[in-house]
Amino acid sequence: MSETVEGRWAEIFGPRYLAVTTILALGVSLFAFNAFFTSAALPSAVQELGGIEVISWATTLYLVFAIVGGAAAALFKRRLGSRGSLLGLAGVFLVGTLIAATAGDMSQVLVGRAIQGFGEGVVAALCFALIPELFPSRLVPKVFGMQAMVWAIAAFGGPAGAGALTELISWRAAFLVNVPLVLIFGTMVLLVVPQGERVTQSSGFPGLRLVTIGGGTMLVALAAIAPPMQAGLLLAVAAVALIMAVWLDRRSIERLMPPDAFSLRSAVGSGLWMFLLMPIAGAATGVYLVLLLQQLWGYGPTQAAIIGAVMAIGWSLSSVTVANVRRRSTRRILIRLGPVLLALGLVGVFAGLQLTQPVILIVAQLAIGMGFGISNGYTMLTIMEASSDAERDRTSALLPTTQSAGNALGAALAGVAANAAGYAQATDNAAILLAIVPLFVVAVVFAGLAFLAALRMVHLAKSTPIAAFASE
Repeated sequence: MSETVEGRWAEIFGPRYLAVTTILALGVSLFAFNAFFTSAALPSAVQELGGIEVISWATTLYLVFAIVGGAAAALFKRRLGSRGSLLGLAGVFLVGTLIAATAGDMSQVLVGRAIQGFGEGVVAALCFALIPELFPSRLVPKVFGMQAMVWAIAAFGGPAGAGALTELISWRAAFLVNVPLVLIFGTMVLLVVPQGERVTQSSGFPGLRLVTIGGGTMLVALAAIAPPMQAGLLLAVAAVALIMAVWLDRRSIERLMPPDAFSLRSAVGSGLWMFLLMPIAGAATGVYLVLLLQQLWGYGPTQAAIIGAVMAIGWSLSSVTVANVRRRSTRRILIRLGPVLLALGLVGVFAGLQLTQPVILIVAQLAIGMGFGISNGYTMLTIMEASSDAERDRTSALLPTTQSAGNALGAALAGVAANAAGYAQATDNAAILLAIVPLFVVAVVFAGLAFLAALRMVHLAKSTPIAAFASE
């Protein structure tokens, strides 16, 4: 496709693509909203139902099952078709919502959250898989920019909206707000999304691989709350399980992933490594910054949360800004620049905390967000273009799953690094500032690894034929 062909924002919101754009926005917003809103609604649920000791698992189970669902998304698409998969798994999400909203105890809430996560994990992954199917490649950066804005709105609006519903009505209303959104989503899918081809021949259900992926992810979640020694062991076992899942998948007839997933010999595999490593690096500030601002600078929860959200602002605004870039050479520069900005931002946040300089910290937070914003969209586009037609569904659906896995791994590794340095026992500012040194060192190392993966992907992508997307 010519580099001079430019897509316009008006196109994805114009008559031809508006309905599809809305479907993708709804699919992503359901996932994002339900990942963020629990911080506001669940404390009230615990007050009514009890079970405060398992409150964190309402989010953990949602994310773990979302990763498993995302891994299985391409399989559902092949078996049920695009429309059938979206409708069926949106129905699964709706069932989970109703179970959680009508729960009589916290165990039922957890069951509902797990079902929600699986259903929405598939839906979100399928929405990514539909992008190259329904949009020409010149519009794909605009679609990714739109999705970045949806995530930013969810990061702000999810907790705020759930808090308002909980305070004015009840915590159950915060769950039930999903019901009309799912119904709107399902109606639009029926009207707009083609059924797509279905593969009737089956080579068996990949239960072992899905259980291995789920078990490995659960071990990562457990590592985030375990003491350092046990956490290290859990992460090692989790790594073995996830590597085994990829190994088994490559040797299976009914694959969940593209055959070159996480292979450094292909642009697809290298790009997936970059997509995994950047969230791992970013988790250092994502997990600890708000808490550190309260501990070190005496900020209140709202003020600290606003500073933390600066990253999301930088991400969404930069993503929208670079969506107009047409030259592939410039896009390759942005891909390589993303991890660099991420590393510089992490160093800046650390320096701002050490020097008690809010301005440095805010600028660094913007740099972290920009690192993700300028590179994510073109990384995804490069991975999709490097994938063959036969593997594009698997590749596209794996993108949000890989990013979620990176967030989970990053949170666990950040916890291990901080706790091993004595962060949990630190009682004064000097001890806290010393304890977070390993946290940021580990984060910068992973940002550096993401940069190496970006260099590898860009190098390999230059020699890879560009696959055609939807008809212009």
